[in-house]
Amino acid sequence: MDKAFSNLLKYIDKLPHTKREQVYQWVKRYVDPTSSVGGRLINEMRETRFKDGFECPHCTSEHVVRFGKVKGRQRYRCKSCLKTFTDTTNTVLYRTRKGDEWITFVDCMFKGYSLRKSAEIVGVTWVTLFYWRHKLLSALKQMDFDHFEGIIEVDETYFLYSQKGQRGITERKPRKRGGKSKHRGISHEQVCVLVARDRTKATVSKVSCMGRIVKTKIETIIGTKLSSDNVLVTDAWRAYKTYAKEKGLKHYRIKSDDGKHVIKGLYHIQNVNSFHSRMKKWIDRFKGVATKYLDNYLAWFLFVDSRSNENTKQHIKELLLTSFVFEMTETFESLRLSKFSA
Repeated sequence: MDKAFSNLLKYIDKLPHTKREQVYQWVKRYVDPTSSVGGRLINEMRETRFKDGFECPHCTSEHVVRFGKVKGRQRYRCKSCLKTFTDTTNTVLYRTRKGDEWITFVDCMFKGYSLRKSAEIVGVTWVTLFYWRHKLLSALKQMDFDHFEGIIEVDETYFLYSQKGQRGITERKPRKRGGKSKHRGISHEQVCVLVARDRTKATVSKVSCMGRIVKTKIETIIGTKLSSDNVLVTDAWRAYKTYAKEKGLKHYRIKSDDGKHVIKGLYHIQNVNSFHSRMKKWIDRFKGVATKYLDNYLAWFLFVDSRSNENTKQHIKELLLTSFVFEMTETFESLRLSKFSA
């Protein structure tokens, strides 16, 4: 037995990285079965989703009773609308027959593996994993907070508009690996991503518009999170000045041309610029992101960045539990046929 075990270890050591990862995931599920979605995690998901009591996902009524089981999962019936549901109805795991594989896939997401490499490890097609990824991220981007505190740094960054994955593009020649804009500087070929971040690291990062940011988009994205107690720190773009004045906010403008990057030793936009840098570097690994999915990737980065990109069992579980709380009704068709609008 010892000799066979030694030979097994030698054989595993000679396997390519993807095959070794497959062996690791299989052993992990065998040694620690409680990490499976079909085990303890599904109970935690139920408790997280229904922490305030059972509620019908169809009509939000609280008049819910048990109604048998479906394929081993508890089914419920709403006494108001008479519809049935399970713990996973209208969540990322709805109609998913592969439970354990979700854990493995989220692990691959944290490790930064491509969809094709992840497909080899998880054991499903990369097209299915693309659908899983965006189901998960569509739920994750619903994460939010009530308001900013104190000083808020606001600045925008830009991505070239992309129709990656779309066939039959007629208005321009297809680009390879992202390509370059036909215009110098900021133009309407570029997608503006507005990032606002306070000193507690509460962050909003969302697609706002095409081209330069305007005050109406600033209000749409962060207006409800601001109060008269906040101090706005931005670059010198005039839209911020106009917005702060109309909102009655104290405002500091960082003008790069005069060489001053910090005002009174406290007011700067270095944190948000650092966030931009990390975000751009992280998104570069995807070799271009379709603009219609960009908000999903921004939500993904915000989650992993807030956890220092660490791949731990707790973070994998947290990602699934967090996404499970939010309603997710996207289908493969709705994701594939979705269009960008700004």
